[in-house]
Amino acid sequence: MQHKQTLLIALLSAAIAGGAGYVLRGTAAEPSHAASGEEAHGDHADEPAGEGKKEHKEGNEAHGAEGGESEHEEGGVEMKEARLKQAGIVLETAGPAELSNAIPLPGELRFNQDRLTEVTPRLAAVAVSVHRNLGDTVKRGELLAVLESQTLAEWRSDYLAQQKRAQLARTTYQREQKLWQDKVTAEQDYLAARKDLADAEIALQGSRDRLSSIGAALPTENRALARYELRAPQNGTVVEKHLTAGEAVKEDATLFQIADLSDVWAEFAVYPKNLEQIRLGQQVSVRAGEDGVAATGKVAYIGALVGEKTRTATARVTLPNPDGRLRPGMFVNIEVAEGRVSIPVVVKADAIQSVEGKRVVFVREGERFEPRPVELGRQTGALVEVRSGIKPGERYAAANSFVVKAELGKATAEHSH
Repeated sequence: MQHKQTLLIALLSAAIAGGAGYVLRGTAAEPSHAASGEEAHGDHADEPAGEGKKEHKEGNEAHGAEGGESEHEEGGVEMKEARLKQAGIVLETAGPAELSNAIPLPGELRFNQDRLTEVTPRLAAVAVSVHRNLGDTVKRGELLAVLESQTLAEWRSDYLAQQKRAQLARTTYQREQKLWQDKVTAEQDYLAARKDLADAEIALQGSRDRLSSIGAALPTENRALARYELRAPQNGTVVEKHLTAGEAVKEDATLFQIADLSDVWAEFAVYPKNLEQIRLGQQVSVRAGEDGVAATGKVAYIGALVGEKTRTATARVTLPNPDGRLRPGMFVNIEVAEGRVSIPVVVKADAIQSVEGKRVVFVREGERFEPRPVELGRQTGALVEVRSGIKPGERYAAANSFVVKAELGKATAEHSH
């Protein structure tokens, strides 16, 4: 019994000793792990102080350089003096000038109605062939189309018959005249022959005039009587065409419309408040769109009535159009000159370009051009008022400024890739 108690006490002592050892080993492992962490941290700490910061700084600098270069590219384009001469870019200096104090009015280009002709057949016919198309330039007398008309055939037949009748009447008259002079026949026969000749000549002249009124050629023989050649009545451009081969047309149908575009009308609406400022013969400036064709002319007509719905009067300017750049149907801006006014900053109209939807002028800064957004004001001829964006004395690209725009677009495209 005493032996069993001794054995139990020994086992309990061993168990207690084992648990204490386990606890002590766990406690010793924790400092070791902490030391490893500190050692690892110490390894990083041994690196040169600020090396990580240096790498971060270099990354930021590289990024900053990239951003600066992009901004630099977008801000302008570099062009040496030799390149300017090669491209024909002319530099001008922004500064003050006197511009016309003009009244801006909207308008539209139209055909000169005094030089517009409608071509009609003047008799019922059928088109055999068509020789001119829409947009063709024609000269007076040029063949437009060939028609055939039964009515024309009857008219020409009548002309030939009247011609034969007149010839016979003339022969009879000459014979009766000789017989009467020789006292062979009575004077009554001579007078009757003279009357018949006069009637025949009147009928022949009427038949000739009827053919001439429609522009049909007189027949020389009894064939191709129905053929009718439709010819251009004036020089100009075919602006309307309503004829195809084989088509039957009425006598009053408009087959062609020919317009002489050597000059055009610019019609514009004048508000009642401006009627006193518009006068016949007054000089006006006409521009088609912001970058369009510019022309000058004089007021040739002012309507005597004000429209019931529009409450405006119509005025008209006749504009020379030798190169055909002014096209009827174009909307135009019309400025009626009314004295002159001093403007602090003006530039040439050719200097204005559009970049990303903004109106800009390329200002010279050193050897670079900067696209400077501008606010524009009035324009007279080749000069434009600049209300903001450019200061007096700054140099800018005037003539051939579109070359600078092209170079800027090229540089931007290269940078984006």
